[in-house]
Parts: sequence; structure tokens; C-alpha cells
Amino acid sequence: NEEQVEIISSLASRMQVDFWQPDSVTQVKPKMKVDFQVEADKSFEVESLLAQNKMEYRVLIDNLQTAIEAQFDSKVRTAGHSYEKYNQWETIAAWTADIAAENPDLVSRSVIGETYEGRQMYLLKVGKSGTNKKAIFMDCGFHAREWISPAFCQWFVKEAVETYGKDSVMTNILDRLDFYILPVLNIDGYVYTWTNNRMWRKTRSKNAGSFCIGTDPNRNFNAGWCSIGASDNPCDSTYCGRAPESEKETKALADFIREHLSTIKAYFTIHSYSQLLLFPYSYTYKYPSNFEELNSIAGTASKQLASLYNTKYTYGPGAETIYPAAGGSDDWAFDQGIKYSFTFELRDTGRYGFLLPESQIKATCEETVLAVKYLANYVLQHLY
Repeated sequence: NEEQVEIISSLASRMQVDFWQPDSVTQVKPKMKVDFQVEADKSFEVESLLAQNKMEYRVLIDNLQTAIEAQFDSKVRTAGHSYEKYNQWETIAAWTADIAAENPDLVSRSVIGETYEGRQMYLLKVGKSGTNKKAIFMDCGFHAREWISPAFCQWFVKEAVETYGKDSVMTNILDRLDFYILPVLNIDGYVYTWTNNRMWRKTRSKNAGSFCIGTDPNRNFNAGWCSIGASDNPCDSTYCGRAPESEKETKALADFIREHLSTIKAYFTIHSYSQLLLFPYSYTYKYPSNFEELNSIAGTASKQLASLYNTKYTYGPGAETIYPAAGGSDDWAFDQGIKYSFTFELRDTGRYGFLLPESQIKATCEETVLAVKYLANYVLQHLY
């Protein structure tokens, strides 16, 4: 109820609370399951407060450092790249070159821009060469701590090159469509989660007049920018930035999509966690004009995903299904005229949250491939 929302708010104002789900305290609403992290020396105070107010709670991770170390539970023993491990950026960057070199007839690599810290943003184009092919754009790694996301983009490319010519659906998709795949958008943030702070979310750009670093890239697009579910305070995790596309990374992505608007017919953006398949809108409660179609295919895609390991996804328009949030890339792409625009929130539902163990990478990616293949095939049959 409302009092309980107040208690969470007062807690967040009294101490540092890192909200895992939803993204910030302002998005907490009655009857919502909320996941947050506090410092060890505050845990007694927090638990007492929750207990006093008769709020149901569970401690899912009682030692964050242990959980961070426990993520690396893969049996794969390799110093180099592995599809079943979380790879550092340098390893991913080298992989983008290798996968293109090893599959010249199917994969090519380009650079769409550079990050705030000067890293090159690599884009993979996956598909058989052909004339005036339509395309699907898919990105991963918007939010630095969502490590399962870049793992999925890598897995999907592997799946494409390994099953082309064997799997009829994949072969047909790649013969007739191109995939533009951005394995990591927020590279600087991703590097920072490996070197400094595993729980970092935003970019790493400096903010004028503030000691706080970074902008939330998924609040930085020109779609109802900073109107709701985003913050204008640079210290907040959902900071919308000083202007739409203020971040070099989001500008590079938006520029690329604008330049290829005539060919890009679908946009998929991969996040974690919560097991959701969302479509527009998030910046408003209004429904998109093709709501019925999007809702129907999201439902079928969720069924496809569940068919493998029975992983349950919730689907629907963003604002209504979880909470309103302005400035997202999915809404922006949709408003550019890309009518098949989807956000995936991968595993899990909070047991490990952002710290999903490596032992779950394979299953998570396998099931998600089914949904992406279904959606891609649908788009192929409904080109416009």
C-alpha cells in the first residue's frame, strides 16, 4: 500500500539504496516486488524497519562480494573467448574481428562511433549478401551491470553462423534479412563493471557542475525525453543526460539507425533482468497504433521462449507492464517508424538479479534465440 511505498522512499532518502528492480525509488508503486541493495552496516536498520512495518521481505543475497565471485561458475576452462562465460571487453572486441574473419560470407564488422573514453563501437552485420535487403537492428549492453545481455548478442551471432545452412528457419532469415548487431553499446560502463564497480549502470561521461558520473543511456533518447521515470539529477542512476543524445554512444546508435531507416524494419534491445518482453510505449500509457499485432506476437514469442525450459515471461507495453520510463531506445525507434520494436529483459526474476551465474548463460541464450528467431521470421513475412 501507499504507506509501504513511503517507507521505501524514506529509506532511500536516509541512506544509499541501489535499486535493482525497479530502476529507481520513484518507480516504486503499491503491491510491487522491489529489489534493492544496501551497505552491510545498514542491513540491521533496514530489516528492523521492514519488520516493524510488517513488510514481507527476503534477503536474497547476503554477501554481494560472494555473489559476484560466484557468478564465475562456468566449467569452461579457457583464458580466451567463450560463449558460456562472461567475457571482458577486450575479449569481445577481439571476438568481433575473429568471427568476421572466420565467416566472411556471413559476417562483416564496422565501427559506428566511439565512446566517451575513446573506445571503438563495433557493429556486426550478419546475413548472406544480397541486393536491397531489409534488416533487423539488435543491441546489447545498454546498462553496464546487465552482463547476460552482451553474452546473448555473442551467442546469437554464434547461433547464426553455426546453424546457417543447417537450420531452415535461420537460413531463410539470413538469406533474406540482415541483422545489425551491436554487442555492447555502453562499453565504458561495461569495462568499469570489470575493473571498479560490478554494480555500475550508466555511461562514464563527466557531468558539468557535478562530481557524479554518467548518464543512463536508456533515458537519453528523444522519446518523451526526461518527462517521466527519469531523473534530471546527474547523481541518479536514471539520469536522462543534459539533452537527448548527449552521450556519444546513444548518438552513434541513433545516427546509424537514422541513416538506415529505409532498411531497418525491426529493433530489438536486450536488457536484464525480470523475464519480460516489452513493446511501446514506455514514455506514455497510450497504446501504439499496432498494439494488437505487437501484443499478439509478443505472446507467441514468449510461448516459444518458454517451450525450452519453461521460463515464464510477462509481455505487454512498457509503461503499463512495469512502469513509465521516458527516453528509451525502443520508443524512439518505434517513433522513427520501426513498427516492430521490442525490449527483452532476460533472466532471472531476482534470485541472482544482475549477478546471473555463468552456468545459466547457455540456457538463457538458447531460449531467447527461439523468441528472437520467431520475431525475425514474423518480420520477414510482414515486411513493409
